[in-house]
Amino acid sequence: MTELSQSELTLKMKWDDAGLVPAIVQDAQSKEVLMMAYMSKESLQLSVESGVTWFWSRSRNELWNKGATSGHTQRIVSMAYDCDGDTLLVKVEQKGPACHTGRYSCFFNPVEMNGNTAASSEAAAASADRFAALGQLESIIAERYAERPEGSYTSYLFDKGVDKILKKVGEEASEVIIASKNQDNDELRSEVGDLIFHLMVLLRERGLPLDDVISEINSRHGKPTTNKMR
Repeated sequence: MTELSQSELTLKMKWDDAGLVPAIVQDAQSKEVLMMAYMSKESLQLSVESGVTWFWSRSRNELWNKGATSGHTQRIVSMAYDCDGDTLLVKVEQKGPACHTGRYSCFFNPVEMNGNTAASSEAAAASADRFAALGQLESIIAERYAERPEGSYTSYLFDKGVDKILKKVGEEASEVIIASKNQDNDELRSEVGDLIFHLMVLLRERGLPLDDVISEINSRHGKPTTNKMR
């Protein structure tokens, strides 16, 4: 797909009667939907030029730069518009919570569906995907990274920084080796789970999406291996 210039993008969009289009903001790493706001032609231009999100406040009738006062900024990773040209999807690197309530995402209120909560529906969907738990874990880690709830072990790791996280990764890798040498699969299962968790915390700390790791694995599929001993 050919990238559009700023003027071409403005012409492509179908602006409503108020001169606005909704913008869905998504965490580029966890893929969690963070918020929805409106963009005007001017805020879209500012967003493209500055690389951070700008919106139009309908209540205050003015432009606003996300995170200008709170520090919870959004660096734009990519932007796309839908098939009708009336909605934008903005993928960002979110610093801190996206919601004014202090929550990681604005969408934290579950809706009951046929007597079941949305969480139950998600659990049912997850059962059809053997790797869905990793996606869910990535979202939870992203939430802890943004909100830093007191008493959370994940928050503790982020607060201590990358050196602490790396220390834990090394410790858990050693525990995996020991469990393997002990030929104890119950212990091995537990330690591998701990290692995966800490690796995913490290990925969030470094801003590297799990999808990129999966892409790296996929790119190696079918390629000849290198004999380093030659």
